[in-house]
Amino acid sequence: MSFEIQSLFASKLPDPAPQPFSGFPRYNFVGGHNDATSIPVQALKAAALRVLDAEGASLATYYLTSGPQGHLPLRQFIAKALARNAQMGDGAENILTTSGSLQALDLVNRLLLNEGDTVIAEEASYGGALGRLKRLGVNCRGVRVDQDGIDMQELRSILEDQKARQAPVKYIYTIPTVQNPTGGVMSLERRKTLLQLAAEFDCVIFEDDCYADLLWGAPRPRTIRSLDAAAAQAQGRANRVIYCGSFSKSIAPALRVGYLIADWTVLAQILPLKTDAGTGALEQMVLAEFCREHFDDHIAGMQKMLKRKCDVMVEALNRSFGAAAEFVAPSGGIFIWITLPEEVDTTQLAAAAAGHGIAINPGAEWTVDGAKNRNRLRLCFGHPDEETIRVGVAKLAEICHEIFRVPRYAGNIQQGK
Repeated sequence: MSFEIQSLFASKLPDPAPQPFSGFPRYNFVGGHNDATSIPVQALKAAALRVLDAEGASLATYYLTSGPQGHLPLRQFIAKALARNAQMGDGAENILTTSGSLQALDLVNRLLLNEGDTVIAEEASYGGALGRLKRLGVNCRGVRVDQDGIDMQELRSILEDQKARQAPVKYIYTIPTVQNPTGGVMSLERRKTLLQLAAEFDCVIFEDDCYADLLWGAPRPRTIRSLDAAAAQAQGRANRVIYCGSFSKSIAPALRVGYLIADWTVLAQILPLKTDAGTGALEQMVLAEFCREHFDDHIAGMQKMLKRKCDVMVEALNRSFGAAAEFVAPSGGIFIWITLPEEVDTTQLAAAAAGHGIAINPGAEWTVDGAKNRNRLRLCFGHPDEETIRVGVAKLAEICHEIFRVPRYAGNIQQGK
């Protein structure tokens, strides 16, 4: 008698995983991977030895000696760094370390959302966030976004429409600094308008700032949470912004350390939802020790390296795709958002490119309305070396030409240039 264990699986599971992992593709333009040569291996090794000598005995207990919010020295570093770089005023007591920013997303969703609730996200947004909202049965409405951030007039229209339907918005999800995937940076004026609209329509802002450390083209702007702090204190209310960040892009993604920042009213309810017995303690200890001496210099080096790789990818796109690829060169981060001619379906392009060892992010997976964005794609330049970028983009252009007859060379178009 045969046994079909699949018949016992729960309903509404995600698609099954492919065959066991067999390595990354040669031309890997997906995911938030870092440059391998930028990982500060020796400094991390030295930090690990120092902190284990000094505090290793604290590994005997869950949460070390800091409690369920995470390793106190790391939270103190985060508070100090954000105060210096982004004018944040939160202390360590308002910080919860998480297993990457993805756990932060899951915790906020569990706190705020029921099936059928409505969330607003930027029209092009982080695929991991959009996928989670879809699986939760949440109504996600996309709002236009450009290089200066969310279109505030359209945002007001959506908020008014939801109010008229008696289905108010629970939160607005935004990536204001080095927006993922467009690479834009929300202006100060729009940040202030966003807060005004959130107050008028009584909803939360979920500020995802995971790429802000990698901004090289301008000073890091104030966070939206910091802009709401003074008004919240004067009015005797909670800050309406929940903030998350990560060390995945600034140090190393495999460490899986992120953080949430919110008022205690929020954290007090989130902590019972974080049932993993704590984010990896050794990772937190090593990060705290490393960052204390090396964080600023490391980030400066990352910015220079990523700027150089971005320039290489821009040059490669112009040379290989010409006018067929429209994009804005970002001023930070690790990716470029590209629009190809309407006849190109980047989901099909991704499938064909995979056979040649090229991985790309199709636009349908990084937008609220995937059907309207099938001719867009995200290319990440953080991990591949410069020669791999040049060769991989050229190969991708050839595949695109063969399948969709996109012209090989026809000048170039960079939006906003």
